[in-house]
Amino acid sequence: MPIPEDVTGDEIDKDVRQELQSLPKTLAEDVAKNLVMVARLIDEDPEGAYGYSRVALRLASRVAAVREAAGFAAYASQKYSEALAEFRAARRMTGTVELWPVMADCERGLGRPEKALDMAGAPEVHKLDKAGQVEMRLVAAGARRDMGQLDAAIVTLQSPELASNSVQPWTARLRYAYADALLVAGREGEAREWFAKAVEADRDGSTDASDRLAELDGVEFVDALDENEGEGENEDSAGNASQKDGDED
Repeated sequence: MPIPEDVTGDEIDKDVRQELQSLPKTLAEDVAKNLVMVARLIDEDPEGAYGYSRVALRLASRVAAVREAAGFAAYASQKYSEALAEFRAARRMTGTVELWPVMADCERGLGRPEKALDMAGAPEVHKLDKAGQVEMRLVAAGARRDMGQLDAAIVTLQSPELASNSVQPWTARLRYAYADALLVAGREGEAREWFAKAVEADRDGSTDASDRLAELDGVEFVDALDENEGEGENEDSAGNASQKDGDED
């Protein structure tokens, strides 16, 4: 797959670069460039990212960072079975538990929420950092919702992290998930409150909490371009009517 000229491979994280030092220099550079493309495309073009990840995988399948990148690209493309296999491989290579929550979410994607819940109760969860534990809580709540256990999902999300006034990278998503669960449960007043709290914490626009809040408040957004076109049409209609009146006179 083509690599843009502005991609040098030096853009990758220093820890990944260090992993690639086990490869011959030219090969390491090629792998690095493909990993840069994975990171660049994964949000806006998951299939494109997936393509570059497969190239990196063919070049260096024994590098944990490559297996992890391939896992995330497959995950973003909703290829959950493939993603899970790559995450498991990366975990075997590194021995870390960082990928445990996303592995559990792959189980959800494969229609196995019970397995995801089993993973949420596993000893590995206690080894996760705070961000990982919050992510695991989100996955567990999602699994409860998959199983139709809405009240249990709401309880799962009730935690010190949810109640805290401190804004962390996970705060907006946690509040959003809680608000959404409340709304589905018919608790609209509480849902509105938590969507508003999610908006306060969502500094980088990672959720659509503001749109959801506006919907609850009955606010309708009108596309400015459509509105201007409508005004133009009205002006034309008025002009035509004036011309017609003039003709009749």
